[in-house]
Amino acid sequence: MAFASRFAVLTAGAMIAAQEALAQVGSPQGSGPILGAVNWVRGTMEGGIATAVAVIAVAFVGFMMLTGRMNWKHGITVIVGCFILFGAATIVGGIQMAARTAG
Repeated sequence: MAFASRFAVLTAGAMIAAQEALAQVGSPQGSGPILGAVNWVRGTMEGGIATAVAVIAVAFVGFMMLTGRMNWKHGITVIVGCFILFGAATIVGGIQMAARTAG
């Protein structure tokens, strides 16, 4: 489960970074379908499906805490993963701004 959540977070960050890069450079000819696919993945990962999955995951972690069967490492991973997934656009924006000011 840890690998899958890390992969999802990295994929979301990569998709958002790719979309930001294409928006800054301007869309090259023929990139319409690619940009559409990136937007679809981003919408899926930040939209209703991701929200529903995050709510279920947090509820499951809460239930495990209530019953005393919680593996704290996995619980913290779920919570941090939700913050990274939904804050990916802000995180990428901050990294890009830091890169622009440093360079």
